[in-house]
Amino acid sequence: MISEFAYEVSVWIVPVLVAVTFHEAAHGYVAWKLGDDTAYRLRRVSFNPFRHIDTFGTILLPALLLVMSGGRIMFGYAKPVPVNFGQLNNPRRDMVLVALAGPVTNLGLAFVSAFLLHFLEIFPDDIAVWLSETLGRSVILNLVLAVFNMLPLPPLDGGRVAVGLLPPVLAIPLARLERYGMMILILLLFVLPPLSGYLGVRMNLFELVIWPPVKVLLDLITVLSGHV
Repeated sequence: MISEFAYEVSVWIVPVLVAVTFHEAAHGYVAWKLGDDTAYRLRRVSFNPFRHIDTFGTILLPALLLVMSGGRIMFGYAKPVPVNFGQLNNPRRDMVLVALAGPVTNLGLAFVSAFLLHFLEIFPDDIAVWLSETLGRSVILNLVLAVFNMLPLPPLDGGRVAVGLLPPVLAIPLARLERYGMMILILLLFVLPPLSGYLGVRMNLFELVIWPPVKVLLDLITVLSGHV
């Protein structure tokens, strides 16, 4: 049992670290190129995962989900990259580009992971099996992160995109939700599903909102990466 759990940890840990590190580094890099060097000065435009690790989001939450799911579920996040939107060349437009950088990077990582599955035959069988499971989890994790982060709720990337694209009469109230954003997410992800179950209604944010577009993207990447 312990060995099986350790194996599951081993096939999840690299995808999680790579996904959240590249996601945050992409935010910082695009912000830097568009006029705000805050992340660059803080050395957050980096592929070193230790610069992005959040104690809860990158270590405790994934570990808790692994334990509670018996090694089947892994999710996490890194420390958000600081961005001074006022320093961007065109704050309203560039905020959208900075926000999109993270999810777009996760989509790219999902494609690369799927493509690398073509090269498993050059490895010994045991290593090939481990790589196959690791890359497979990388595909799913990166797609989930991309879709989840595009939910139109600040401080998620999708919320920032919405604030940048909506007219001020709608953008300003949405931006004000940012201070409550994480609380709302926790309620939607962890409180609503069991509560709705008691009421006889199935309300699972992952199943209803996140997984359908993930499935569409997974089918698309399967085709684009040459697995059909």
